[in-house]
Amino acid sequence: MRSAKGQRALRTGLYGLRTAWDVVGDGEFFCQDCGGDRNYRRLTGRRRLTVLGVPLLRRGETGPVVECADCGAHFGTEALEHPTTTRFSTMLREAVHTVALAVLASGGTPRTALETAAHTVRDAGLDECSEEQLLTIVEVLTADIGHDDAVGAAGACGAALAIELHEVLTPLAHHLVPAGRESVLLQGARIALADGPYGAAEREVLTTVGRALRICPEDTARLLTEAARTPS
Repeated sequence: MRSAKGQRALRTGLYGLRTAWDVVGDGEFFCQDCGGDRNYRRLTGRRRLTVLGVPLLRRGETGPVVECADCGAHFGTEALEHPTTTRFSTMLREAVHTVALAVLASGGTPRTALETAAHTVRDAGLDECSEEQLLTIVEVLTADIGHDDAVGAAGACGAALAIELHEVLTPLAHHLVPAGRESVLLQGARIALADGPYGAAEREVLTTVGRALRICPEDTARLLTEAARTPS
């Protein structure tokens, strides 16, 4: 007579579950296990009960999952929400460029501010950015408001900048550690301070930058104050 342990081992060998995977999509994603950009396959699976290795009865569906083509690891589809390294770099460049334009549009375009802004944007990866290019874009932005009422124009410009900053910065903030979010804010602060203390409009724009980056108002105020006290 077989022991209970032997019977369990026999049953384990007789029965099992097997998953048959179907490929329903592919692309490129950031693989957390590999630590870099990799190709992936999006899979859905069908489970079947097996007897002696032969699939028989259906036991439902599983997935979808994302399979790394390099290491073979499986992830939930939320892994696709993490930007690839290439996409992340693009998002960061766009963020710094947008912050620089917003600060210049709110505080004017003196030579020192333009030089600081161009240097900051080039450091972020837009190697061909120049003071002249930034000046042209800022002039187009401000002229596009096109109102006779100066107060109305300033308000409309401020609203447009706030919308643009939130659209560019908020998606990026989710993927930045706190120090990274603060770095983007401080780059804008250095541009604003290049020609002297913050103007009211510059401080308002930088406060909007902090809000879009999900930095609490107290920390934003502290960072801006510390930046103003730091020699350039």
